[in-house]
Amino acid sequence: MKNPGFDPDQLIAQFSEASARQGETLRRAVQEATLKALQGRELTLKNIKGALKQVAEAAAMGAGQNPMGADQMEPLLAKAVAGMDAALLQAVEANRRALQQLVDHGAGLREKQVQKALDDIEQMEDMFFSTMRKSLGEAAGPMGGAWNQVLDKLQVKGTGTGAHAAQTIEELTQQAQSAMRQGRAASVKAVGALLDSYAALASGVLIGMAQGMQGEATPPPAKAARKK
Repeated sequence: MKNPGFDPDQLIAQFSEASARQGETLRRAVQEATLKALQGRELTLKNIKGALKQVAEAAAMGAGQNPMGADQMEPLLAKAVAGMDAALLQAVEANRRALQQLVDHGAGLREKQVQKALDDIEQMEDMFFSTMRKSLGEAAGPMGGAWNQVLDKLQVKGTGTGAHAAQTIEELTQQAQSAMRQGRAASVKAVGALLDSYAALASGVLIGMAQGMQGEATPPPAKAARKK
């Protein structure tokens, strides 16, 4: 589903006209574009993948039109990937906040919606790399080698998304288990309503974050990324 908030032509133009000094500008533009592509979608893994594919293809098309060579473009491509990583980190944080609401209302780890949400968070980093490689493989053209080098380096280092995902899973699991041990009472009706609309809830949280956190730093990732 194409989102009217995301303008691929604008991102293509930014990459095609970028100079070597505009790396940070591109990083912010890509992060914003990815968040816009996510708006209006339920925050499911499938929809996140679709939004990431749109942004990656636009960035690759624009980079391929830039007159600079691959060596000069590689630092800019690294900034672009960092921008997508930062946006996905915010998507993980939106899921964390939505799941926190469920846990606070007494939802347990055995609820299928909670299990699926945690599974999706755990898969976020793998999805990021697989989607990027597939999308760029189709659209990168002569810049393919430079994109692959950027992704290879980041995969060794680990993403902020992966680190925050691992931290989120650990913290929410501990909180849910603690609540279960304490026998926290829950309103079945209230929890059921939240569970049934979980993806929409997480999407709403992300929109609120995008509107309320402009100019602020994204949530800090964990100190060390989880290695696969």
